[in-house]
Amino acid sequence: MNTWQKYLAEVFGTLVLVGIGTGSILAALATDTPLQAAVPLGFGLALLVGLYSVGEVSGGHFNPAVTLAAFLDGRINFGDLVGYWISQFAGAMLGSWFVAILVSREAVARTMTVPGDVADLGNGQAFFGEVLFTTVFVFLILSVTKSGMAKQAFLAISMGYAAVHFIGFPLTGASVNPARSFAPFVIADVASRDGGQLLLVYIAGPLIGAIVGWVLYKIIVTGDLDFRDDFKDVQDAVTD
Repeated sequence: MNTWQKYLAEVFGTLVLVGIGTGSILAALATDTPLQAAVPLGFGLALLVGLYSVGEVSGGHFNPAVTLAAFLDGRINFGDLVGYWISQFAGAMLGSWFVAILVSREAVARTMTVPGDVADLGNGQAFFGEVLFTTVFVFLILSVTKSGMAKQAFLAISMGYAAVHFIGFPLTGASVNPARSFAPFVIADVASRDGGQLLLVYIAGPLIGAIVGWVLYKIIVTGDLDFRDDFKDVQDAVTD
């Protein structure tokens, strides 16, 4: 598989995820469909479409947090970590841009990840929630892809993504994906935006959750309690 094919697959898959996923928010608002039902299904099905379309080309990350966990686990090299991240943010931006073309940039503002109305969460609580939800999602991905049964794993991952949104969307907005949160933030034509919330809650939170998910995977699934070799491998991969 050519490297450029993998990167284009990540662009396409992330575009589908963000375009359909955030589009489901606007569709639910326009049709008075309960958001708590429509949005988790929208994002879960969007991920399923992306995975079955190009998941076997790139591995179907479509999420910088997932890519970070794959790098820490030695499944991709540092060059692909950077390449996948660039591709994912580009795909997410295209997804939000297409939504803006179909509807409006003002409408994209309604797809930004913000704490929900169910609980009046501060940034600290929302950050903890994003770490927690991403930990569960990344742990699932690392576990179900261990066997190499990609087709079966795609369904499990998509269902897990929907499950995280069922509980997370009313609370934190359920980003678990820095690219998904970054794109509407940039594309939306709004006067005031909380950049600190974006960076802390919806970018740092999922990335830290990815690290925690990987650590738990190493301990629980592989039984590895000695991380010295892993840290050395990461250091070597970055410096090589």
